[in-house]
Amino acid sequence: MNLYFRLFMLLFWRIKHCSQIGFLETSKITFRVMPSDCDINFHLTNSRYAAFMDLARTYMLAEMRLLKKFIKLKWMPIVNATEFTYIRDIKPLEKFWIESKIVGWDEKYFYIEQRFLTARGLHCIVHIRGVFINKRHQVPIEEVVKAAGYENDKPELPPEVVKWKAFLKLKKERNLSPQNV
Repeated sequence: MNLYFRLFMLLFWRIKHCSQIGFLETSKITFRVMPSDCDINFHLTNSRYAAFMDLARTYMLAEMRLLKKFIKLKWMPIVNATEFTYIRDIKPLEKFWIESKIVGWDEKYFYIEQRFLTARGLHCIVHIRGVFINKRHQVPIEEVVKAAGYENDKPELPPEVVKWKAFLKLKKERNLSPQNV
């Protein structure tokens, strides 16, 4: 239930007062771990990371001044794959922030990096691969980039994302081979 409250706070308060960033700049949003966000080990439970990341990506689009535009175009973001690296836990009532940024794209997907941080340092790094869809059809990457007003060269994907991308391709090929179908 508290995630709905956080979503409403995001949509009706935080977005109205957010700063503006460029298409490849880093977005930052702050949260606090509530007791209902914790698991039996008394730290932020793994399932909440993904929920907070959804809120942070929505906020990132708002800071880029793209959220309203994409809603009007009926473009919906869809996550295709996610890769988490947990470093240390986040404690109850601890303040944390999520830094989100687009690290690049290829012919089909956008790649986003999200980092969970506290005053104690880095807690989790997450890579997300996703697309935008409109009426069940993928919106071409070039169209999204153009709508964002980005006209510079495409950034080179970080080495860890390149390796993750190759790993995802290998998993797909292996699972679609005739012996596994």
